[in-house]
Formats: sequence, structure tokens, C-alpha cells
Amino acid sequence: MIQIRDLYKSFRKEKVLQGVNLDVKAGETMVIIGRSGCGKSVLLKHIIGLMKPDEGKVTVDGEDVGTLGTAGLKELRKRFGMLFQGAALFDSLTVGENVALALREHRRMNNGKVDEIVARKLKMVGLEGIESKKPAELSGGMKKRVGLARAIAMDPQYVLYDEPTTGLDPIMADKVNELIRQLQKDLGITSIAVTHDMQSAYKIADRIAMLYEGRIIFLGTPQEIQASSSPIVQQFIRGESSGPIEAG
Repeated sequence: MIQIRDLYKSFRKEKVLQGVNLDVKAGETMVIIGRSGCGKSVLLKHIIGLMKPDEGKVTVDGEDVGTLGTAGLKELRKRFGMLFQGAALFDSLTVGENVALALREHRRMNNGKVDEIVARKLKMVGLEGIESKKPAELSGGMKKRVGLARAIAMDPQYVLYDEPTTGLDPIMADKVNELIRQLQKDLGITSIAVTHDMQSAYKIADRIAMLYEGRIIFLGTPQEIQASSSPIVQQFIRGESSGPIEAG
């Protein structure tokens, strides 16, 4: 379980997080929505200890992330996988080498075992037999799925998704959404996804949290957010330019 309590973070005079409180339950997919630049990715970085809060804390399975040293953070991050917005594959490595990165870094196993795991994870995302290809040979959707295979290579307890459908056409975006749901079901993963794609949010979320002006202003199921009486929430989920949220 992940607990976020009274989290504050500023960069110089820019107040990004202003008292975020959120619980992520074991086994659920939590989707965090909000405008670009509202602090969604900053929140993810606090969860895995890439940033330290100005105030407040994040606890993962009872551990205060902000108090962990280098060794503690290294162990914590082994429990996490992450799908980056642009997949973040290493162009100089093959697909197989990209997926195997964490396995070779953190697990003592022979090449045959690593290759077996890589093949299994690629099969789970519908990409069998492409281990020898380079990222430049892949479409955007394939890169996302390779990134997802890499994220689950270590059998993590948690997977973080940073804008998982950005840059994909609607059909491939739906494919990625289906994979996220299937992996949660098959592997029992606890997931946190940040996005401003409401179609994706509705499809993958067990619960949705909306981040606005540094705080969580809504938390509920996809059905509950669609029925929300908040004009701020309704403007955002409908993608309307007129309303309390200023365009720009």
C-alpha cells in the first residue's frame, strides 16, 4: 500500500504540490488526472524517491521513502516498474537487451534464464520473437509495449505509468490500455497511471484522483467522476475550454 500525506513541493517560487493526500490500495489501478504541468509526474518521482518533499511524506508498505538512504532506495525501487512517457528505450541496445537491463543488474542468473524471462515478458505484451530488433525498427506502439515488458521484467509489486497512451493512435492506445488491465489481473500488480487522456482513464482505472492547484480535489470511481457536481472536474473530463479552469 502507498500512502501520501500532506505532501508539499515547490521549485523556487512555483508551488507544485500543496498538501497532497492519497492512499493507493494493494492491487488497484489508481489513475491521477490533471492538466499538463500540474504536478502529476512530480508526484510519481516522490513515490520512488527521485525527489524529496519540502513537507509531508510518502510511505510504501510502511516505509517512509523520504528517510531512506541510497541502499534503502535501491531496494525500494526493485519493487517498482515504470513505463515512461516516451518508452525511454536505449537506442544502442536491442529489444532483448532493453528488457533484460534490470535482470542483469540486480539478479544473479545465467544468460539462458534471462533470455527465457525476456521472451516470456515480450509474449505477455504481444511481441514474440523481436528480441534482436533495435528500437529504431519499431513503431510507437511497439516501443510502448517493449517499455511495458521491461517494466514488468522483475515481477514488481508496483508499476508506474507516465502518460501511457501519449503519441499513440486510438487503436494502439486502446491496445495498451487493455494490456495494463490484463497485467493487473494476471500479475496482481498495484498500478499508478498519470494521464490527461480521459478515455484511457475510464478504461484502466479502479479509482481516479484529480490533481488541481497542487491538491487532490476529487477521488472516486470512473462512474463517480462522471457524475461529479464539481464544475472544475466536469470541465476537465469533458475537455471544454469554457469554465473555471483557465485555458493557457
